[in-house]
Amino acid sequence: MLASPRVRLLAVENGDVVRAGRGLYQLPNSEMDAEATLAEASKRVPTGTICMISALAYHGLTDQMPRKVWMAIGAKNWEPSIGYPPLRIIRFRSPYLEYGIERHVISGVDVPIYSVPKSLADAFRNPKLLDRSVAIECLRNAVTRRKATPAAIVEEAPTRTTD
Repeated sequence: MLASPRVRLLAVENGDVVRAGRGLYQLPNSEMDAEATLAEASKRVPTGTICMISALAYHGLTDQMPRKVWMAIGAKNWEPSIGYPPLRIIRFRSPYLEYGIERHVISGVDVPIYSVPKSLADAFRNPKLLDRSVAIECLRNAVTRRKATPAAIVEEAPTRTTD
């Protein structure tokens, strides 16, 4: 149950919680980790989905820690302008936007993140956004750790249909 604005204000004034941003609170001694940053980004961009290198890092397929949270939004969606966390907005058209979304609870927040096969397919589909060597490293790790099969990756790579 959500606390009333007055209760939240008192908790901040007493030092029980720290206001991390609009509508976002955390304990004063808690550390912000990479996953909590994904939850915060998801709260600030409710129409977005964690994608590309951020999704691959979440799934443990790369050692790279992205400086920005990569989020996919629709081609015509409004692009958010927030100060923190830093975002890298990627625009996906249909059907690429809707495929392969998983829901993960991070810090009590329901966060949409693309699946391993979908993230790998996107990494290879967008070589201008993500270096090919990173995509190959992630593919190798996914297959070795049995997080995805080549067949699953092909299934998550929808082809554009013509009318």
